[in-house]
Amino acid sequence: MPSPTPAQAPPPLVVAASLAGLEGLALLIGAVLELVDMSSGHASLAISLAVFFAAYAALLFAAALALNRVHTWPRGPVLISQLILLGLAWGSRHEPLLAIGMAIVAVVTIVGVIHPASIEALEGARNRSSDQSSESND
Repeated sequence: MPSPTPAQAPPPLVVAASLAGLEGLALLIGAVLELVDMSSGHASLAISLAVFFAAYAALLFAAALALNRVHTWPRGPVLISQLILLGLAWGSRHEPLLAIGMAIVAVVTIVGVIHPASIEALEGARNRSSDQSSESND
């Protein structure tokens, strides 16, 4: 039986995945900067933060790739990351350009993930996945 062709991500989902990937890149840069700026008195804190940032970056990279391939699992991690980013934007409101930039990225990503075309593509992927698993059980 031929495998079904994978769904193509709609443009709003591609934008959301791209922005999530860029957020992962920003976290990876933050991890490297944390290690570069490490002082001997706070080495354990710097290493801990760098490991956390790198792990979170890996999660966002994986989620961005999976969203682009129209998998359903990354919706949660990506949406929660955007809510965290909105909180960081609010906390950075004393730096208006930074806060506005973070808020715009978060809102555009949220809109991309919950856009009707994105939801339709992701639900279609879920239905294809459940159809394949029920066929393999028969």
